Amino acid sequence: MNLCLVGYGAIAQKHMEAFTHIDGIHPRVLVGRRPEPTKAFADTWHFDRYTLDIDEALADDAVDIVVVTSPNAMHFAQACKVLEAGKHLLLEIPMAMNLADARHVTALSHRSGGRFMVCHTLRTMPGPAEVQRRVAAGELHLHSIVCSFGVMRRSNTTWTGAERSWTDNILWHHGAHLVDLSLWVGGAAQGENVYCRYGPPHPRQGNMDLSMSFALPGGVPVTITESYNITTFRWRALFIGEEATLEYREGTLFDGDDNIVLPHHDYIDLTMQNREFIAAVQEERDPAITGESILPAMEVLSKAQQSADSGGVVA
Repeated sequence: MNLCLVGYGAIAQKHMEAFTHIDGIHPRVLVGRRPEPTKAFADTWHFDRYTLDIDEALADDAVDIVVVTSPNAMHFAQACKVLEAGKHLLLEIPMAMNLADARHVTALSHRSGGRFMVCHTLRTMPGPAEVQRRVAAGELHLHSIVCSFGVMRRSNTTWTGAERSWTDNILWHHGAHLVDLSLWVGGAAQGENVYCRYGPPHPRQGNMDLSMSFALPGGVPVTITESYNITTFRWRALFIGEEATLEYREGTLFDGDDNIVLPHHDYIDLTMQNREFIAAVQEERDPAITGESILPAMEVLSKAQQSADSGGVVA
């Protein structure tokens, strides 16, 4: 399969690393925003060519699959272009920056001739997948979920330390990961009574901290805290159940006594996620993580944005 990759940042590199473990993927064309880093990335990963024009890349009949890893605010418009061109699309999170656009791209994916998958990578990680399995099998009855994410972003750099030319969005990007994880593990089609509050904004980069809460149908409370001011990276989800307490910490699943339930798996290893996308294309089926399956999380994020703006709870 001939690959078109849109973007050349830290997550784009992780996608290319993942594709080295999947047979039959040929780097056809790279799409970037600035010529120098675009050329450098294309040379490193041996793309046939590079361009700054996504329309030019999509006009290439040889392109089979497109992976969009561009800045958050560009995802929706570029996803629409890819789907309208009839290409298979793997779209980095967030699917869009508002609920209306998320619904639009999901509807468009149903009319497109291509397969569409969204990179909610936590669903493909062994630790969260084991918790979800236990809940679905009735082996774990949840009482509450507590999630936290933190990374230092005061200097607006990626996790690799590279300078960013755009600012991240703590709600619609990292919030989307944890909201979707909570809904997916809990087997919930919606979140209720959403409350969200931002911390003091950064003078240049905007909102850097948030606290959010909502309930799964049936009353299980979900609490999410995030910060771009934290000194030590953390990515954690605590699942408190009747039968057990399980905690996912930076790639390892622990029980309530800090015993390892599942060993460490690199939480930014995209191989299983990307392999599922390629398999769905080859088998002409829907992938495991469709736009439709992510809409409940986007609805919660929309309510969270409304709550943050209004200061109240959004049912």
